[in-house]
Amino acid sequence: MDHFLNLMTIFGIGLLIVVLASVRRAHIRVEYSVSWLGAAVVMIILSRSHWMLGWMTAELGLSEPGLALIIIVFCVFLAVFYRFSVIISHLKDANIAMAQRVAILEYQVQSMHEQQGQ
Repeated sequence: MDHFLNLMTIFGIGLLIVVLASVRRAHIRVEYSVSWLGAAVVMIILSRSHWMLGWMTAELGLSEPGLALIIIVFCVFLAVFYRFSVIISHLKDANIAMAQRVAILEYQVQSMHEQQGQ
């Protein structure tokens, strides 16, 4: 069990380092990195805090703390993925609206050129 918790701690620290390096290199924006940093911190805290993990295991009605950790980490990642799905949906809607505005402007510019040419 300790080996699994150590592995989860290493994975959390690795995620933390990768996200911070990506922010530093401007591969990911800071506002989007907060979710991933939060997920990494939750993973590290739960894998290092045996009493908290034990309490959550009892509250979930499970017999293995490792299973509780996997379920909690899965739920945190699911929340992060949902947040990004909402952001992507909003960006898609904004792109469609912008493409429509550009098409209207192109039509108006083309109409103006045709009027000046006559």
